[in-house]
Amino acid sequence: MDEPSPRTWQARVVIAVTMGDPAGIGPEIVAAALAALPEHAGRIVVYGDPADGTPGRPDEKSGAAQVAYLEAAVRGGHEAIVTAPISKTWAKRAGFAFPGHTEFFAARYGCAHPVMMFAGPRMKVALATIHLPLAEVPRALTTEGLARTIATVRASLVRDFGIAAPRIGVVGLNPHAGEGGLLGREELDVIAPACVDAIGPLVPDAAFRDAIDAAKYDALIALYHDQGLIPVKLIDFDESVNVTLGLPIVRTSPDHGTAYDIAGKGIARSISMQRAIELAIAMVERRAMAR
Repeated sequence: MDEPSPRTWQARVVIAVTMGDPAGIGPEIVAAALAALPEHAGRIVVYGDPADGTPGRPDEKSGAAQVAYLEAAVRGGHEAIVTAPISKTWAKRAGFAFPGHTEFFAARYGCAHPVMMFAGPRMKVALATIHLPLAEVPRALTTEGLARTIATVRASLVRDFGIAAPRIGVVGLNPHAGEGGLLGREELDVIAPACVDAIGPLVPDAAFRDAIDAAKYDALIALYHDQGLIPVKLIDFDESVNVTLGLPIVRTSPDHGTAYDIAGKGIARSISMQRAIELAIAMVERRAMAR
């Protein structure tokens, strides 16, 4: 029998969507995003039950439910998983042993070096470290680890975003990128040696502006969580998508939290969830066409 064409294969793909914390805005943004994407209705399966939680009132039941949705989605063997926001606090109380989604999926899929990227219409930013206290970041940064992050980002930009020759910038850790060692040596000792296939270390306060206004970079790599997330949420908050790179599957999520304060009020914006689903489908299709 002839092998199916990539287009036929794509039509069979089922994207898993996990509802996140049922006490947060997950149920409503998932429902709204799916309503906005009727052309993909037959390709999406949702793991979740709004009855597992009361809007704005998280508890042990909702904490256990959000963890169960994730585990079930992984067992489903899907090409892509799109995750609505979870509560790290309530998930931990339910036995969730990870700082967040990224580390969970890395463990479940045996990925030793996951990379968190935020992809928006104007900016793509990946993180060299993820959920670490700021005081631990300098000790966690290594030349080898940063080089692996650069390689993972480069591979994804080529495979998943169709950028043939990516321009990747790596920002510095210290003010003025260390000022030649005057304000810290991490740029000289750790970051610069890793930038064989990237540009850096860059002065942080100028690099993000250059990425947006001058389009100098296809993606930037920030060295710690808030260094990357602040500009992303300032520029692309409503449409930015969190992507986990380095996994054998596609994993995306909206770039916001559970928002208990507005859960159930019908005012939560679903555009980031919609973009997360659309990007997951696009990435799966691009990977299929490359096979």
